[in-house]
Amino acid sequence: MKDEKITFEDLYAKIKEIYKDSEYLDKIKEAYEYAKEEHKGQKRLSGDEYITHPLHVCDILVDLNVDETTIISALLHEVLNNGTNATKEILEEKFGSEVAIIVDSVSKINKLELMDETENSAIYLRKVLVGLAEDPRVLYIKLADRLHNMRTNWAIKEEKQKDKARETMAVLVPIAHRLGINSIKSELENICLKILKPDVYNDILERLNKTTSELNNNLLEMKDDLTHLLNENNIKHKIKGRVKSVYSIYNKLSNGKTWDQIYDILALRIFVNTEAECYTVIGLIHSKYRPVPKRFKDYIANPKENMYQSLHTTVFGNDGEVYEVQVRTYEMDEIAEKGIASHWSYKEKGTKKVQAIMEQKLEMFRNIIEANSEEEDTSFESAMHNNLLGELIYVFTPKGDVIELPKDATPIDFAYRIHSGVGDTTVGAIVNDNIVPLSYKLQNNDIVKIITNNNATPNNDWLSIVKTEQAKSKIKSYFSKKERENLILKGKSILEKELRKRKITLNDVLNDDNVNKILKDLKYDNIDELYLGIGSLRYTAGYIINLTKEDKHNVDDILIEKIKPRREVNYKDDVIIDGNTNIMYNLAKCCNPVKGDEIIGFITKGDGVTIHKKDCQNVSKNSERLITVEWNKDASNTYQTTLNLLVNNKNFLMDLITTATKEKITILEIKNKDNIDGTICTITIKVKDKDELEHFKNQLNKFKNVKIMESS
Repeated sequence: MKDEKITFEDLYAKIKEIYKDSEYLDKIKEAYEYAKEEHKGQKRLSGDEYITHPLHVCDILVDLNVDETTIISALLHEVLNNGTNATKEILEEKFGSEVAIIVDSVSKINKLELMDETENSAIYLRKVLVGLAEDPRVLYIKLADRLHNMRTNWAIKEEKQKDKARETMAVLVPIAHRLGINSIKSELENICLKILKPDVYNDILERLNKTTSELNNNLLEMKDDLTHLLNENNIKHKIKGRVKSVYSIYNKLSNGKTWDQIYDILALRIFVNTEAECYTVIGLIHSKYRPVPKRFKDYIANPKENMYQSLHTTVFGNDGEVYEVQVRTYEMDEIAEKGIASHWSYKEKGTKKVQAIMEQKLEMFRNIIEANSEEEDTSFESAMHNNLLGELIYVFTPKGDVIELPKDATPIDFAYRIHSGVGDTTVGAIVNDNIVPLSYKLQNNDIVKIITNNNATPNNDWLSIVKTEQAKSKIKSYFSKKERENLILKGKSILEKELRKRKITLNDVLNDDNVNKILKDLKYDNIDELYLGIGSLRYTAGYIINLTKEDKHNVDDILIEKIKPRREVNYKDDVIIDGNTNIMYNLAKCCNPVKGDEIIGFITKGDGVTIHKKDCQNVSKNSERLITVEWNKDASNTYQTTLNLLVNNKNFLMDLITTATKEKITILEIKNKDNIDGTICTITIKVKDKDELEHFKNQLNKFKNVKIMESS
């Protein structure tokens, strides 16, 4: 575990060596000077100047070969926190919008904490994943930030250390693994094990230390033997030896293995220039050393889910010890240690497979976030687990392009990953030269060919078959578009039928002047929207015809006629209007009524009935348009409402999200605005009823320096 002090001069010398002739070198200096000034006088709990933290984070990232924008953002990643004068707008002006967005995203992520392993991990991950979906560099900075904090965690209380270790293992280690950043993942695992299970950690370390000298001598001898073997065969190479990490040994022991069954405590890694040389080296090793049966793994032809590539074998050395030997190219090692998103230089040299996988991975993040933006957190958590943190498979197109999918994905998921047009016209699939049903669960390394027909369309039953959010979203989108088209045709038919009844021709009503007038009055963009309004029963055909005659007044009469008392009440809708349901209504945004509030209806022109709170100032008590409404006692939806809070508590965002999670309240939006008395925090939430809202408000009132403001 590294914790050496570093100066900017040391770091800058290292940056200049790696990023020679970069046009960003002056900007990197400027970013450091700005961060240093903003953090002036601030100290870490360790007693160090605060600026040392961004320097260490930046140093970790430089070792990952990130781009210069990430370096600048890393130096600035704390300036929007800790009471500095920096703002996103200032960062954008000084360093550009890209840096400002990255720093702002990291700042938001850093305000959240994992309070327990079940409920809050999903909330925390959601924020992290949103940052990643916008820009993967956000997550690289977050991982480096956490690594340095874990290296210096001795400065915080023991219980807080354990909380951070649990959070790291539950949230950040799996993401580091998915992105293939092994250097960070491995160190975080060891630190967390030492904190959470110090006895186990020290026991394994002690057993290793007893034989450290002997193990290192064995490694050195085996390394010399392999070097001699490869030199004899004119293969240029490098070899590194290592003793397996404490966490890796712990993991194997936890899975039921005994110490004697761990064959890769001693490991050697051989680097060569080409893929072909990897296989040649394995052949030479097997010709000299006896391999352990069933221990050869080819991760070059069959990469792991994070695009890790290498050849693994385990052999008996001449000294009788067992050695794991890994053989890979230098490029494969860069990706294995630093992650597929960080090594920009290799992407530039055309590692198309790596680029394709990263783009697919980011697309998966975006699809899940977009598909669940209006859903409950449980839905998001499920989709996230299934599509991102669950087991992944890699399948191939007939041309050999690799496609990443979640386990149990089907040919339909594969088709939509290729292109939505392919998915929409899918009629069959051939996997490994065999025809399979569309419900077939794909396996690692399957070669998949999709059969399409231009006349084919998606099937609603596919929604119960597909695994990916992308496929579900595209299928739903197709049927939504289809329904819209049907409603447009229905609307046109209704209008034509009404015109025939009145013995009026379509051209007389829908001439250019009338169409322009109607679209302007209803604020529609085109005539299809007009037909859609009629087809969805938003407007009657008679009302549209009357608009062409300057006869708008009867819209209220139409609605009042519709809501005359009926004999039966259908308890289907949330609001019963004058004893009736199936009446078009909306909830007023000015007062945001929720179930349990006393309410009144106001008849609006063309928009049905708007439901207000009875005491809403925007409703005239003497208006002829008022109508009696009540909540349906069987209503079970959630309702959107807004709270304005006066906040003087810099940690309130974390408290707010934690409280909302515990109370199962969905937060849709948070907006902050500074004023002379503090920060006005406007939160938009969803609640079941007035009782739930009042309970949530009572919980918020318990926080110091937080006051709920009365609605104006």
